[in-house]
Amino acid sequence: MNAPRSEQRDVRVGVVGVGIMGSNHARVLAELPGVRLVGIADPNRKQAEFIAEALMVGHVERFNPAVQAIKDALRGEEILSIGITRVGPFPPRMSNVGVVIDLAVHDIDLIRWFTDSDIAEVQPMLASARAQNEDIALLQFRTASGVLAQITTNWLTPFKARTVHVATRKKYVIADLITRQVQECFGFQPDGSYSMRHLSVGHAEPLRAELDRKSTRLNSSH
Repeated sequence: MNAPRSEQRDVRVGVVGVGIMGSNHARVLAELPGVRLVGIADPNRKQAEFIAEALMVGHVERFNPAVQAIKDALRGEEILSIGITRVGPFPPRMSNVGVVIDLAVHDIDLIRWFTDSDIAEVQPMLASARAQNEDIALLQFRTASGVLAQITTNWLTPFKARTVHVATRKKYVIADLITRQVQECFGFQPDGSYSMRHLSVGHAEPLRAELDRKSTRLNSSH
């Protein structure tokens, strides 16, 4: 039997060696629910310090104005399901990790953020068609709050696509994270008709917004 939430403790882990692979492991571990990255060791002190300063969890997609608009639209709603597609061509720079670590981690974070709930169940399906590591992934989730979610990601699509679909009891939200277009379907009628509107989306640059937030937190801690 699982311990009550209040009795559960994060698993404390450390990473020894933070070269290319170790750096990626540290980044992913820092973002995993139920895991606390408490230490980093490397013979290269400068590298270790650099990676340690970067273990402030990177949630850059949360600062995408389109994602902020989705979060606002979901406030007070009972979320039923989430579907996210993040696909594109193979990036030549990526040789040490697969598509899950490179792309899907952002969407796992979004699922947790949208639902304000941790991931309770995961059903992954992975395949390697062209790359050494997985370049196709279909990931299914159930959150602790009961929301069903799915991530489709790959490096086989010749163009980039980043879309989010969220169904709630009263709304259906559709978003393109690249064009930053967000639409909301609402007012569902028995005859199948409904209303649709475009939601207001800001223009802030996501990475700058994230770094500004982190800088503010660091300054306030001193």
